[in-house]
Amino acid sequence: MLTAVVLLPLLGFVLNGLFATRLRSHPLGHGFVTALGCGLPIASFALVVLGVLKLAAAGWAPLVETAYRWAQIGDASFEVAFYLDRLSAVMALVVTGVGSAIHVYSVGYMKEDEGYGRFFAYLNLFLFFMLLLVLGRSLLVLFVGWEGVGLASYLLIGFWFHDLANARAGKKAFITNRVGDAGFLLGMFVLFQAFGTLDMDRIDASFAGPVLPAVSASLVGILLFIGATGKSAQIPLHVWLPDAMAGPTPVSALIHAATMVTAGVYLVARMSGVYLHAPEASAVIAAIGVGTAFFAATIALVQTDIKKVLAYSTISQLGFMFLALGVGAYGVAIFHLVTHAFFKACLFLGAGSVIHALGGEQDLRRMGGLARRIPLTFVTFAIATAAIAGIPPLAGFFSKDEILWYAFASTRGGSPLLWFFGAATALMTAFYMFRLLWLAFLGPSRMAPEVEHHVHESPRSMTSVLVLLAVLSAFGGFIAVPHFLEPQLALPATDEHLHAWETPLLVLSVVLALAGLALAAFLYGGPSGRVDALRARFAGAHRWLSGKYFIDELYEAVIGRPLVWVSDRVFLRVGDRALLDGTLNGMAAVARGGAWVLGRVQTGSLHVYAWLVLAGLAGALLWSWRHV
Repeated sequence: MLTAVVLLPLLGFVLNGLFATRLRSHPLGHGFVTALGCGLPIASFALVVLGVLKLAAAGWAPLVETAYRWAQIGDASFEVAFYLDRLSAVMALVVTGVGSAIHVYSVGYMKEDEGYGRFFAYLNLFLFFMLLLVLGRSLLVLFVGWEGVGLASYLLIGFWFHDLANARAGKKAFITNRVGDAGFLLGMFVLFQAFGTLDMDRIDASFAGPVLPAVSASLVGILLFIGATGKSAQIPLHVWLPDAMAGPTPVSALIHAATMVTAGVYLVARMSGVYLHAPEASAVIAAIGVGTAFFAATIALVQTDIKKVLAYSTISQLGFMFLALGVGAYGVAIFHLVTHAFFKACLFLGAGSVIHALGGEQDLRRMGGLARRIPLTFVTFAIATAAIAGIPPLAGFFSKDEILWYAFASTRGGSPLLWFFGAATALMTAFYMFRLLWLAFLGPSRMAPEVEHHVHESPRSMTSVLVLLAVLSAFGGFIAVPHFLEPQLALPATDEHLHAWETPLLVLSVVLALAGLALAAFLYGGPSGRVDALRARFAGAHRWLSGKYFIDELYEAVIGRPLVWVSDRVFLRVGDRALLDGTLNGMAAVARGGAWVLGRVQTGSLHVYAWLVLAGLAGALLWSWRHV
């Protein structure tokens, strides 16, 4: 059954890849693509539900299903095996459930695109690799899925590759992730050398035993986390994710909400047995997580592209998840992963509905007044905005509050400093999300007349998905994910002396969310001069935030241009042209010169040949006379 869960989306990729282009002009071609592209992921979701029911009936004992033996090297056996336990069940439900909803939404969004069949083939391929990642029993199978989603994201981000900027964005995502994957590979090598296996459950069990393995848990933890920083866009490998907005909006929702970017969070949670014995690595994860959350939130404050605001919001929310992982609250991190999948998918698809209504416009400065024109999109977007801002009793309030509490009180590295930066990030999150809501949907219209004339609500295939995700954003917080996972991912102990702060901090988190809402309403609900005056007063800070701290420019100056110089001056001119081409061209020149000389001898004259024969005989006799 688990094998079928994984292979169904792959079947959709193969069939749509083979036949979609050929059936493009056929009356049933569009329906064929839709039926396969959406039907097989939904069937995969149904099988996951059955698998969870089977898991519950077995008393939550993990289900293991071996597809085939990949290789046998000495005593080491490498198998393609799938593993369903509480953690992978939660992840598989999110991946197939939210992923299927995004597939359905794409039917309306991509309806008129010439690459409709190719798009669904790529979406199915992405889902296949993501399921391979979350259901794989070993790090090796997980790594195949890990690399596969990198490939599929490259194809989807650069889907409209005729635009050079889109192709560059796909390449940037692919290359940046390869940097992190080098760390992942090194971590795998160290673990295999120490244990002789890459099965994650066996590795975690070894660390839980009475005698710790003879390997540095902190070293392994740091190496695996390097891979996670690339896939989950944490500092310093975060730069690819904002550019990933170049792809179609459903791609942004699929990559940023429920699948690829959460892979790093899943990896750390899955390898929690290692991290429980790696306090140094956990401290680094918490610091990088809260730093990334704060850093990305400051950039989101001033972005004017509706999708870029959500992209930096995703980076920031992933930082919250790593903050929870770093203080040992693995189940809470997965809880926020689940709620984030609901409201961030709703936000991205809501942004897609806005872009669809405006004929491709993404600039918030050219929107406004859309609440009256596309009311269903507005209502669902507003619910998801309130959820991510932490307004109770919506989903984001529960998961974010638990993260802040454990960041403050966990005995595994919690501190008031981590809580402070997390709380400041929560305040900024509420502000920039309500700023986005206000600029896009409320206030006077700033749309061009020709655009405003054609504004319309999205088709039902899109709005029905928005309603579903809005409902999950509203009530998803009542799903007790941390307690469901607690038998597998135990919650960390908290400092008893700090328990008196729990209720005041909870109240304060609500106050911060409301303060962000009020500040956004004050600045953007009043005269435009307020925002202009604020921007003029802090022009320097605004320039830095608008320029995203110029990290891309720094990388280009420190890494990009030096590599181009070395590639051109050393590898191209010296290595390729002088050494390789020079050697080959030199040998060819020698051959040509020798041929020319020999060609002069071949005159066709018998007299010349006779003289050459006599000269040869004379030379041979002379040589014999001198050496005999």
